[in-house]
Amino acid sequence: MPLVLAAALLLPAAAPGATRPQYGGTLRVELRQNAETPDPPPLLGAGFTIARWEAGRLAVYEADENAVGGRPFLAGVEILLGRSPRDQASDLDLGKADVVELGPNELRRQPAGRRMWTSSPVRVLALVFTAHFEDARLREALALAVDRSAIHTVLLQRLGEISGALLPQWLSGYAFLFPTAADLGRARQLAAGARPITLNVNDPAARAIAERIALNARDAGLAVSVTPQTANADVVLVELRIASADPVKALARIAADLGLPAPPRDLSANASPEQTYAAERALLEGFRVIPLIHLPDVYGVGTRVKGGPGITPLGEWRFENLWLEGARP
Repeated sequence: MPLVLAAALLLPAAAPGATRPQYGGTLRVELRQNAETPDPPPLLGAGFTIARWEAGRLAVYEADENAVGGRPFLAGVEILLGRSPRDQASDLDLGKADVVELGPNELRRQPAGRRMWTSSPVRVLALVFTAHFEDARLREALALAVDRSAIHTVLLQRLGEISGALLPQWLSGYAFLFPTAADLGRARQLAAGARPITLNVNDPAARAIAERIALNARDAGLAVSVTPQTANADVVLVELRIASADPVKALARIAADLGLPAPPRDLSANASPEQTYAAERALLEGFRVIPLIHLPDVYGVGTRVKGGPGITPLGEWRFENLWLEGARP
């Protein structure tokens, strides 16, 4: 490892049976984040500085000896990017990684007693039509064709929550008001004489969801083909993140990420749920964006990791109070 481990410090005697924090050691984290990632993943809170960055492959952080609030217990954090879910789960089992992302398939294969960190549902899976696709009738047809229940039950193993809203229920309180049920009869009426539609998906982990959407579309009389090519795609399967626990700020950020008009300027931080609902409903009019599912971040945690949890409800990392059992100075 490129990190110099900190000298061990004497700690007060722990209560009988308690786990005493230890200084030193490097936390090994693996993510499926792809090679196009332009910046190193952020570590929230004081305590770590970036020491090495290999774009899309590796990020190494060192503990800051002069950190506000005190030096972290860990000597450093090493994050390996571009790891497939299967490889991550294997490395966790073999002790090669301390923290890994767990997808639905890997989650159900975890042994009993596996320690997990789970955020609130903060990832939004959605279909987003590109600007050149102007047929609102076909956009609505696809929205009505998608069987969210089957995707949630079969492909996601009931992980997360079905939703027709951009903001999750825990944040807005009104997500249940947006319809989620498929209506193949109405979809077939709208799809009469429809031209073929291309659906882009970049994330291999989401390919199965895109294929299921294409199958749903065929049942409604729509010809949807799935492609990894972004050029000239009609609709894209994307994943967005909730970036704030403030509904207004979260909605504004999603609108900006999607290139949609910003919510009204008079929508303040003190806006009522009714005002925020009206603003979100306006963003979804015309079916340019079709929310599908809200998913949490789920991490599997190795046995030598102590303290935590190391994530906030928004899925942000807080590693400054973690330590590793058996770490050496």
